[in-house]
Amino acid sequence: MDPAVLGSKLASGLVASLVRKLFVPDAPGAGLVDKPVRLTALVSFRGEKRTLGDKEVRALARRLVGAAADSPGEPPFPADEEPAVTDALTARLLALGDLDMDDVQAVRLGHRELARALRAQAPPPVGLSTDAGHFLDSATEWACLHILDFFTRRSTFVARTLVEQTRRQAELIAKIDELTARTPRPGAPDRAFERRYLAHIAAHHNHITIYGIDLRDSPDRWPLEVAYLSLEATGVEERTFPEEHPGGPMTVQLPAEEALLAHERALLRGDAGSGKTTLVQWLAVTAARDGTCIPYVLPLRTLIRAGTLPTPEGFLAAVSCPLSPPEGWTERVLTAGRGLILVDGLDEIPDADRHRTRDWLRALLTAYPGNRWLLTSRPTAVRADWLASEGFRELSLAPMRRSEVATFVRRWHTAAQAPEFETPLLDSLRTKRDLARLATNPLMCGLICALHRERRGYLPAGRKELYDAALTMLLTRRDLERGLEEAELGEEAQLEVLQRLAYALVLSGRTEMDTETAQGIVERCLPSIAVAEDATGVLRSLLLRSGLLRQPAHGAVDFVHRTFQDYLGARYAVEEGHLDVLVSHADDTQWEDVIRLAVAHARPRERASLLRQLLSEDTPRLTLLALACLEHATALDPAVRAAVESRAAGLIPPRTTEEAKVLAEAGPLVLELLPGPEELTAEEALGVTVTASRLGRDEPEGALAVLRRFREHPDIEVRRQLAGTWARFDTAEYAAEVLDQLDRTNLFLMCESAEQRKSLARMRPWFDLAFQGAHAVEDILALLPAPEAMTTLSFWDNPLLTDLRALLPFGSLASLALHDCPTLSGVDLLPSLVHLNFSFIEDLTGLRSLQSVRSLHVSQELPGTQLGDALPVDAPLETLFLGRNSTDTTGLRGLNHWPTLRTLSLGPLTTELTVTDWQAVTELPELTALHLNAVIMREFPHAIEAMPELPGIEKLQIPNMHGAEDLSPLVPRLPNLRSVTLQSRPDEPVSATLYAGLFPNIEINVDQR
Repeated sequence: MDPAVLGSKLASGLVASLVRKLFVPDAPGAGLVDKPVRLTALVSFRGEKRTLGDKEVRALARRLVGAAADSPGEPPFPADEEPAVTDALTARLLALGDLDMDDVQAVRLGHRELARALRAQAPPPVGLSTDAGHFLDSATEWACLHILDFFTRRSTFVARTLVEQTRRQAELIAKIDELTARTPRPGAPDRAFERRYLAHIAAHHNHITIYGIDLRDSPDRWPLEVAYLSLEATGVEERTFPEEHPGGPMTVQLPAEEALLAHERALLRGDAGSGKTTLVQWLAVTAARDGTCIPYVLPLRTLIRAGTLPTPEGFLAAVSCPLSPPEGWTERVLTAGRGLILVDGLDEIPDADRHRTRDWLRALLTAYPGNRWLLTSRPTAVRADWLASEGFRELSLAPMRRSEVATFVRRWHTAAQAPEFETPLLDSLRTKRDLARLATNPLMCGLICALHRERRGYLPAGRKELYDAALTMLLTRRDLERGLEEAELGEEAQLEVLQRLAYALVLSGRTEMDTETAQGIVERCLPSIAVAEDATGVLRSLLLRSGLLRQPAHGAVDFVHRTFQDYLGARYAVEEGHLDVLVSHADDTQWEDVIRLAVAHARPRERASLLRQLLSEDTPRLTLLALACLEHATALDPAVRAAVESRAAGLIPPRTTEEAKVLAEAGPLVLELLPGPEELTAEEALGVTVTASRLGRDEPEGALAVLRRFREHPDIEVRRQLAGTWARFDTAEYAAEVLDQLDRTNLFLMCESAEQRKSLARMRPWFDLAFQGAHAVEDILALLPAPEAMTTLSFWDNPLLTDLRALLPFGSLASLALHDCPTLSGVDLLPSLVHLNFSFIEDLTGLRSLQSVRSLHVSQELPGTQLGDALPVDAPLETLFLGRNSTDTTGLRGLNHWPTLRTLSLGPLTTELTVTDWQAVTELPELTALHLNAVIMREFPHAIEAMPELPGIEKLQIPNMHGAEDLSPLVPRLPNLRSVTLQSRPDEPVSATLYAGLFPNIEINVDQR
């Protein structure tokens, strides 16, 4: 009988009430003990809390059996078996007291398993029919179901269950951990090895090595992460454009590492020393640290030595990696597409090995798709379509820009811990053009940095030593120290061919020649160098291995650096005795470096002859060229050296603005000859800065290097020159290198472009600023670090400035200049304004109501018949300047409105002054200073004749003088003068001696402009 059938004959309430009596009452507490109470202590018919005996349990069983027998329907068993069934059920219920378990364990078993345990514990029934036996089993299960339900309702059950589960879980975790420790997880050896391998790659390749440098105190290795410089790569891409624009291939340029990561397969070409190997190292170190993929650095020059190129299993052994990977590890990495295979130096293996190298690469690409591949090569080592069918994208490393060279130099000195040599070298690279042309790739930059540091901040007295070191490194030492086979052509043989090619280019005035011409030159050279190869083979070898020659396009040949062409061409010219040829081209600026380097190669007598011929031309440029040549003349006739220096001393340093302009006409060569501010007079310092400023557009880097030396100069004219030449240079760089370092005292800065305006936000505050053009005041305010501290503002040609109330945020504004702006409306709302300067203002509204101004400069026609009709009559003016057209309709009438005037300045007036005008001047009781523009003296002599005696004038200033003006009419009219200041026009000096007799016992000052 199924328990469900039995349940239909018995009420659950009856069974539940009978079961409850089998157990002692629930005790308080959670029952959280180490050993939970067993069922034997819970039943009510055993132990100290016994409330039932065998008879009582039998009575409970009898009630249960009787209720089932009396239920409606067919009886579950014959009526005469009821006593036997009762006895058997009683025995099973009493067996609860013999079970060795607690309530939690019982619930875990379930009611059927608990019933089975009771059947096994109780004595087997005897003589029961089949129906009676089914009933007994069903009744036992039904009772167990209610027993378990009773257990789960006990107050201690939940807490004890949680305790038991916690214990079980802890045991299970401990067992699992032990099992895990005994049984390694799949792939664990691979992951453990990868951690070691990636750490090894990151450490092993985290340095830059420059091969071929033989310097005593300079390191040949630097930390990669400090010295690495991101270079740019160029490539050709097919782009799709809208129909109205033509499509097709387009040359793109972007950081090399980005270009490589954007493509799974790339072939990177670059000249010797362009940074290919360094880029490979950077990609390997970056990948190892990021863990994005597994890098394999495979230099072909190392792999090819073993004869057989390695399978993936042998990658690490082939490059002498000290780590031993798990068996099959590399194959698993490549199969999963997790590899970054960096194959360096296709150009560094013999031609005969390149075919099998390509077969080896193709086999790997086919077997292991989905990985990333980078191959590096010099430009001419393999043809353009060498791996095109395998989907490799062609890229070329671009030469370093000047900004990148500067960055490299800074990082090199940081890595070498030599910051004191950084700035002098940067200045040399900026001012010395041939040196700058040499520093176009990391290899040459590194060589220059190392040599500069080796010589404690000085490059060689002559550049010949630098070029010799560079040539030796490029032609032989670098390849030998990297383990490449020795080239068939030795260094001298290579130089012989290269210098003939260079001289041919110099003579033709070109920087490249066609391949056929080059082969012809090599052919004529072969008897001199005695090599087995033909001209084609020799030229190819030079293109591939020399590092000096390259193929910029199909069928063309040139030198990687123009300076090497000039150096080798000069060497050949000297060897062949072609000094007259050099001098005949001295006027050509393209020959400057060739002539200078020829002096380095020449013998002492040849040097003296060459320099004398340069001086014989007696021109500033050739004199300066001779002076520049002295740098390369280690041994020279002292008389010739003295002649050059004496002649050049008249040119450098320039002592006037006019001399500075003449000097600048000699060209960029001048920049490296200009001295620093040390031991220069203020006039000479100004002349040097003027010269460098005028060369700023042609050679901005060199000119900047000169000007930055003067940024702490105290002279106001020097500082004005530095501030005024901003527009000739890169805006942000000049602001940082020069302007931000200037002393602001009595100095203003003009901003003409939006870029200049934006640079204000990156500089220390300026308190005197001028703006040329359409600059919105809101844009200015947004960029100034402290607008409330501004004291002086000037605006020129600004149609956007229509209401001066926009200037209210400049709370400390004391001086305002407005030229070619629409209006003066709102000027009276600037309470702190002391000085106002204006010209060509259309609307002068508000000017008369200005009551705070003490200094007023006017350079335009005023409305009305007297000055008071337009100017503020209530202002406490102390200084008044009247310029061009300002007195055309008013004259000087109305000056008596400002009895506080101390200085009257009359500019280049356009109307002659009358006796009436001068009468107004005599009515100024406080006037002690008079400025008379020399234009009045020259163009309106009758105005001076009309001047009455002005006994109150003690200071006279005459600007804009040519130097020949007659000042004698002023002497009787100004009887009480104490000082006279004469200001010259630019480049028209004035002699104080000329006027000393006119003004005896009076201080005369000359201001040369």
